[in-house]
Amino acid sequence: MSRMIPIRIAIGALVSLLVAGCTPTVQMRAPEEPITINLNVKLDAEVRVKLEEKAEQDIAQNPDLF
Repeated sequence: MSRMIPIRIAIGALVSLLVAGCTPTVQMRAPEEPITINLNVKLDAEVRVKLEEKAEQDIAQNPDLF
């Protein structure tokens, strides 16, 4: 019976070493390439001009609209 205790301690130590070896490691580092943000935006002023012209026409036709 006294011989079983050192074997249990040895097995416990071995299991704890194996479990400690499997712990995940988190590493933080900056990317090697710069971060690129590609915004495909096209500004079209023609739409705004048409809307303003249409609004002016509507106000001229209905002066008491507002």
